[in-house]
Amino acid sequence: MTLEISPVRGARDLESFIRLPETLYENDPTFVPMLRSSERKMLDPKRNPFYEHAEAEHFLARRDGRIVGRVSAIRNRAHEEIHRDKAGFFGYFDAENDAEAARSLLATAEDWNRSRGLERILGPVNPSTNDPCGTLVEGFKWPPFVLMTGNPPYTPGLIEGAGYARAKDLLAYFLPASEASHDKVKKVAAAVKSRGDVKLREIDLSRFDEELALVMEIYNDAWSKNWGFVPMTAAEIRFTADDLKAVVLPELAYFAFLDGKVVGFSFALPDINQSMKRAKGRLFPFGWFWFLKPVLRKIPVFRILALGVRKEHQQLGIGTLFYERYIDMALARGYRGAELSWVLEDNELMNRPLRHMGARPYKKYRIYEKSLLR
Repeated sequence: MTLEISPVRGARDLESFIRLPETLYENDPTFVPMLRSSERKMLDPKRNPFYEHAEAEHFLARRDGRIVGRVSAIRNRAHEEIHRDKAGFFGYFDAENDAEAARSLLATAEDWNRSRGLERILGPVNPSTNDPCGTLVEGFKWPPFVLMTGNPPYTPGLIEGAGYARAKDLLAYFLPASEASHDKVKKVAAAVKSRGDVKLREIDLSRFDEELALVMEIYNDAWSKNWGFVPMTAAEIRFTADDLKAVVLPELAYFAFLDGKVVGFSFALPDINQSMKRAKGRLFPFGWFWFLKPVLRKIPVFRILALGVRKEHQQLGIGTLFYERYIDMALARGYRGAELSWVLEDNELMNRPLRHMGARPYKKYRIYEKSLLR
């Protein structure tokens, strides 16, 4: 049986690339299709500002003419400049349980990066660590939350079989509302409040541009010391915000102020993957219904996907105030629980308080690496 790896050329190939997971995983009860319209925007270098400092090429694997896998080869020049690291990336990796096809796809991404003078390859990132990334290696029985990746249990073996090793693990926690250590959180939160004039307020969507400016002010500072982090440009933050604005609920997004100065923010989304599963990857003709605000407010779980405090204030415990607010809000509104993800495996400043308030790591994602030197 003939295996062929070919670059994506033209609209038909691109659509095949986008829709392949729907075919590969259609019988997997945990699979959630991405919105095709969002995927087209993410992959379009004319629309996604990530490509102002990056480039990518996408590839399909065909066996006797039938598509059996996909991968993207990605170069992120911002990563190279910030980390002084000649690392390239692969992403959007999906394949049948076919070791030869997986090795050939990944080898193609490796050759592409090697030809640009890069010396190692990391992934998967779709297309960066500011986006959905990592391969699920533990916790396969649960479907992914919003903007988290999902894959079958055989995928890690395909990647490792191609010579990749663990670079970093990312943890996803789940906290059932009924099991939250409310008294412990309240006690710590009271101590934090006693140290200064700390206040939280909800995001004001009627002042979206001003609120986004506050997010931009904090984000690149708060995350700057994290492994693999690359600051987002103003255009990238705007691109992401515009894509999510329609599904943001004000009661799930907060700013923290210390002595009147904004020092942190936290952002959560209802688990719109439940809506995406019903929409089957399409907004039209009727998929839009599942993303209406009254429908979103009926989703019983949410994901805290960003929680950051300026570096100079990270030892003050301000994050606990966000957790206190989320627990109070969840109990009042009848939420069943929340995923808190992702967190670097060695980020004890985040892991310790999550465990302290009763959250448990229930999924593990992996970023892999491989040398490109021969």
